[in-house]
Amino acid sequence: MGKVLRVAVVFGGRSAEHPVSVASARSVLANLDRSRFLPVPVGIGPDGGWLTPEATRRAVQSETSAFHWLPATGGPARGADPWALLASVDCVFPLVHGSTGEDGSLQGLLELCNVAYVGCGVVASATGIDKWLAKLAWKALGLPTVPAWRVPGEDFADDAEAALRAAEQAIPYPWFVKPARAGSSVGVSPARSREDAPAAVRQALTHGRYALVEPLVRGREIECAVLGGERPAASVVGEIRPSRGHEFYDYEAKYGEGGADLIVPADLPQGAAAKVQELAVAAFRAIDGADLARVDFFVTDKGPTLLNEINTLPGFTAASMYPRLWEATGVPYRELLTRLVTMAVQRHGR
Repeated sequence: MGKVLRVAVVFGGRSAEHPVSVASARSVLANLDRSRFLPVPVGIGPDGGWLTPEATRRAVQSETSAFHWLPATGGPARGADPWALLASVDCVFPLVHGSTGEDGSLQGLLELCNVAYVGCGVVASATGIDKWLAKLAWKALGLPTVPAWRVPGEDFADDAEAALRAAEQAIPYPWFVKPARAGSSVGVSPARSREDAPAAVRQALTHGRYALVEPLVRGREIECAVLGGERPAASVVGEIRPSRGHEFYDYEAKYGEGGADLIVPADLPQGAAAKVQELAVAAFRAIDGADLARVDFFVTDKGPTLLNEINTLPGFTAASMYPRLWEATGVPYRELLTRLVTMAVQRHGR
């Protein structure tokens, strides 16, 4: 048996997706193969402070015997020194969803610490979380994507009328308005007319500097998971069907009880599913992805299959779509975690 690797599962963070991150971390910590890995929980508080082992223990609500707890080493006011924590592990599994976690910030810190980590690097993470930049990359390569218009917050604050008029010229109503750099459908709302538009843009801008305006596409919401490095592979495809009472796949539909049906595999013709898989890998490569991503699509009856978004750090509970897609493809959850950590360590070694 080889060396047992210490794997820091970093979770929490300042974004609105903090609770999702904690749920992902609990699942990963519980399912890492103990014969190969020693899980090391490392929490980041909602204020951005790195938590002490005691505070981390409370955050994951786990017995201390289940994991390895690093000693407090001074440093920031919260009592934990991230440099010392990260220097003492063999690999990091980042699960900090949203801003400062999957936008390249945490990845940059890990690069500076010269530690192996699971997932996309700085460039891919920063591009993937910015829906506008991802679309520009895809369009440059001729990949079909949902059209969009970006509304800068300063433009909207200076002259909301002019900002809305420019968006209307680019994208006819009805709209789908979302923060340009956020996940989990936080801050997302529809706008059917000018009457709805100001409130929708304003809500999106509470979560970042830019709001993204897209046409309200009527199609099936299809998702595909990508796994790998130089030769990434695509999973079977799945479908999201928001339940009655949810107009779209919003935050409550994603994380509330009975908010949506996740259908894996999706009932798509073989040719349509193959096209989704092909585009998922192409979208992943376009942003220089590594290890993993979930790619979201709209599949319509008459029009082309459209790329919608890429999530470089998807939810990681056993019930989340990314692990479920790989489970249906023949890669069980525990094996998926093993593959991801192994790839990260090998890539860092190269």
